[in-house]
Amino acid sequence: MKRIITPEILSGKVKVPPSKSLSHRAIIAASLCEGKSKVDNILFSEDIIATLNIMEQFGAQIVRGKDYVIIDGIKDFKIPEKELQCNESGSTLRFLIPMGLLSGGQCTYVGNGKLVSRPIDTYIKILEEQGIDYKYDGSLPLTLDGTLKAGDFVVPGNISSQFITGLLFVLPLLEENSKIIIEGPLESKGYIDLTIDILKTFGIDILNLNHQEYIIRGGQKYKARDYYVEGDYSQVAFWIVAGIIGDGIEIEGINEFSLQGDRRVLDIVKEMGADLEFKDNNLIVSPSKTKGITIDGSQCPDIIPVLSVLAALSQGETRVVNGARLRIKESDRIKSTIDIINRLGGNAVETEDGLIIEGKDSLKGGSVDSWNDHRIAMSSAVAAIRCEGKVTITGSSAVNKSYPTFYEDYTQLGGKVSGEYI
Repeated sequence: MKRIITPEILSGKVKVPPSKSLSHRAIIAASLCEGKSKVDNILFSEDIIATLNIMEQFGAQIVRGKDYVIIDGIKDFKIPEKELQCNESGSTLRFLIPMGLLSGGQCTYVGNGKLVSRPIDTYIKILEEQGIDYKYDGSLPLTLDGTLKAGDFVVPGNISSQFITGLLFVLPLLEENSKIIIEGPLESKGYIDLTIDILKTFGIDILNLNHQEYIIRGGQKYKARDYYVEGDYSQVAFWIVAGIIGDGIEIEGINEFSLQGDRRVLDIVKEMGADLEFKDNNLIVSPSKTKGITIDGSQCPDIIPVLSVLAALSQGETRVVNGARLRIKESDRIKSTIDIINRLGGNAVETEDGLIIEGKDSLKGGSVDSWNDHRIAMSSAVAAIRCEGKVTITGSSAVNKSYPTFYEDYTQLGGKVSGEYI
């Protein structure tokens, strides 16, 4: 899909989709309960559908409504009859690999796009240490045949928090106690906080020792309950930047005190000079003149592309540092972010672990590729607000991965979008 965006200043009100991070976690936790749970405010993006489908293969019974699911939890883990298709969802794959080791039989994980080659070395090391049979040649498919045993799990702090979350879901269900030990400083702590909070909500107790050790008591049981998914700060970030460089936007249904790691967007844009105000559960973003700063990308890699767009339209130089993990997302987000900024007439250069961006008053416009990355596609659309000419986004349908209604919301705020299949 190719979309052509004619530059227009956006303004108005928008309600962001529910948190994808929390949706994954709530669906998994509800599937592990005894009894029925309702998970409300669900957006059936490609990633969320992948997680729902796999939990059904493990034995959960799931009824899908318009924007909710009712989940009757797994009574006995099934050995999946078919391959477990994760599509392009890193969360689905990494959260659910340990889940396959509860079934006691053989299961095979497959995926599409860049997910096929995204690293899972942390789990491979655990499989080898526990003597679990597996087949894996450095890229998907991954076939497992064995059962996870309780114990001590040593995990590097500079890898994706998704590995830790995957273990935290499963270890409480084992008979014996376990411990996860973090080597070095932990990146993306906010995502672990989300996981621990969801687990607590569904009746599971994790002892967090300053994010250096997690003590997990065995023999616990998940307790069914209803859960409402709050708005997604990783998507809020796009409308925050759109409001700053546009004519102001009011974002509805936002938890000011959210535990989501991407809530850091509020602090970052305020430091850049943005004018933000909360009223009840709405965030009011006013048009603002912003300046360049240094942004630490280690704790919030998903919002770096759109913050880089803001930097490209801010006064002075912005540096993104500690962003090495940006290279192993849906695209190499250091290269892809630099690519769209420069193709649109900005000035960005690559460093080993980040970007250096020199701001301008406006961008020229032009043609960009989404790199099959939803956040790159959406960042390109936001950049179009302050372009002099039209912006053509090839692969624009990548937004379906997390935000299928993005262009509809963009248009509702005054954007002009046309599209065609190529």
